[in-house]
Amino acid sequence: MEKSSHIENPLGCPMVMTINIIGGKWKPVILHMLSSRSMRFGQLKNCIPPVSQKMLTQQLRELELDGIVSRTVYPEVPPRVDYALTALGESLIPVIETLYQWGENYLKSGAGKHAEVV
Repeated sequence: MEKSSHIENPLGCPMVMTINIIGGKWKPVILHMLSSRSMRFGQLKNCIPPVSQKMLTQQLRELELDGIVSRTVYPEVPPRVDYALTALGESLIPVIETLYQWGENYLKSGAGKHAEVV
């Protein structure tokens, strides 16, 4: 598909699809956290203090529905749930690393002093 056809049908654009899947306030951060290891919900919540429990749950469910994150429930008392990247999710690691590196360079440049981090 040529780039010009994306103007006529933006929903067919691979960029739109990618942003629909990994876009959102916390999804890139969740993916970054899970890129090194699987984590329990509480661990993720502690790594991302500004995110609410409701929002983290919602973002994880969306990533799970899109096949990016897997959720494993262990039959223990109390129940334990681990989140990890699927093979498809692992294919996003270079993208997430590139975004991380860009942000690091942006902050080092001094241009990021006006960016609001919530």
